[in-house]
Amino acid sequence: MTIYVDVVLIENLIMNYIILLATGLILKIKIKHIRLIIAGLLGAIYSIVSYTGVLEIYSNFILKIILSIVIVYIAYYPQNVKKLCKEILFFYLISFVFGGAAFALIYVVKPQEILMKNGLFLGTYPLKTVILAAIVAFVIIISAFTIIKSKMTKKDMIYDIEIKLNGKTIKTRALVDTGNMLKEPITNTPVVVIEHTLLYECMPKEILNHLEDIIGGDFEKIPEEIRKEYSPRLKLIPFSSLGKQNGMLIGIKAKYLKIIKEEEIEEKENIILGIYDKSLTKKGEYRALMGMEFI
Repeated sequence: MTIYVDVVLIENLIMNYIILLATGLILKIKIKHIRLIIAGLLGAIYSIVSYTGVLEIYSNFILKIILSIVIVYIAYYPQNVKKLCKEILFFYLISFVFGGAAFALIYVVKPQEILMKNGLFLGTYPLKTVILAAIVAFVIIISAFTIIKSKMTKKDMIYDIEIKLNGKTIKTRALVDTGNMLKEPITNTPVVVIEHTLLYECMPKEILNHLEDIIGGDFEKIPEEIRKEYSPRLKLIPFSSLGKQNGMLIGIKAKYLKIIKEEEIEEKENIILGIYDKSLTKKGEYRALMGMEFI
């Protein structure tokens, strides 16, 4: 059976790229496709080296681990070791699922033309078979993680948070709302929706108690000094949720948001608070909403 090196390179590049793409989507990582292509190409070149036996390194377990670290680092550029470890773990997990699904389909399509050499599956099956297998595996992986995420309880999605605004600190609990994709339309800054009563220590009550009037352009009930100070800082944020279609929230930029997890505190500096003039829950289990991108 004749095997073409360029075909092997392209096949592995496609496979690696889709595995990295699926990993990035599941982990909500900001994806730069050129980085994924470079990382995928590195893995594909390693496959060629493994097959040709140019260097007797393909069986070195430590080298494979190092290669995985380099590929993940190039693809996502994690900011710390913990994130790197998490991304490597998901990269391996998705690779195992992807490999099983993809090569199972390839085997069904062309079982008599597949061989394995140096841990690398090879065959004369057409490139479109590889692409089809990659797409099927991608759909399976994304669907599986979507189902798993939907099974998470509300309790699992509530975090303690700390917000700094006007020199004051607010501590409360926030629900991670998968449907919350609110962003301030001009700067595209992510928005955390928060109950207005939590801000009484940080902002004038004259503003917090007249949010609807301000949205409607009525500032008569706002003292002139407060109006001059806050008018340039307040932002209008359109939304279509919270029981209201095509609504508006008043927003204000906070200094930072800290998300307190079990063993980690994650800080976000560039956020907008969307001020909601009602209660989010009847029993007060949480008093803020934030999107998936915050975690």
